[in-house]
Amino acid sequence: MTDSKSPLVQVNTQINAFCEQSGRASDSVQLLAVSKTRTADEVARLADQGQRHFGENYLQEGLDKIAALQGKELVWHFIGPIQSNKTRDIAAHFDWVHSVDRLKVARRLSDQRPSGLAPLNVCIQVNVDDEDSKSGIPLDAVPALAEQIAALPNLRLRGLMAIPRANSEDNSRGAFRQLAMTLSQLRNTMPSLDTLSMGMSADFGVAIEEGATIVRVGTALFGPRTP
Repeated sequence: MTDSKSPLVQVNTQINAFCEQSGRASDSVQLLAVSKTRTADEVARLADQGQRHFGENYLQEGLDKIAALQGKELVWHFIGPIQSNKTRDIAAHFDWVHSVDRLKVARRLSDQRPSGLAPLNVCIQVNVDDEDSKSGIPLDAVPALAEQIAALPNLRLRGLMAIPRANSEDNSRGAFRQLAMTLSQLRNTMPSLDTLSMGMSADFGVAIEEGATIVRVGTALFGPRTP
């Protein structure tokens, strides 16, 4: 039995509360546990409490955990920057990729997706605040890239992802709202798009209020990272 005071229960309780406040169904938001730098044992403990979706930023670290935990039937999301020489392993071992920001990478992921697997779920990463230090494309470049990715045979374009500048709740809310509006506009011609991957430990409540369907939470589940 899961401890009612466990971080997983607490985070899910918060997600449910924000959904209720926003008039949304509790199952409209997927919790993605960000497990980068965490050990396979830590992931296993959370999986044993019922968590199924995990996000990794670093390829080799993620591959090691996928291999160690293959019997637990987990869903693995790649959420970090993508180097072209890493696409083959990402395409072969992950179920989702949230950080596609150029056509070259999308094409490689599609070409390298093994034929026996379902199409790879992908999100376009958007740099909503035009920060030089972050990956992602500008908002006005999203429609063209979305159209190109949607035509690739072994990918399933699901929606958009963003990491806003973490300086205020108002900034986060504005960025999340822009991302949601962009997805809404895309859905006029691509009605199957259904995913807004936005919100982390510090701001997932605001993200849910603005329409997030996946929230990426690490610290609130696993505790502070060891320096």
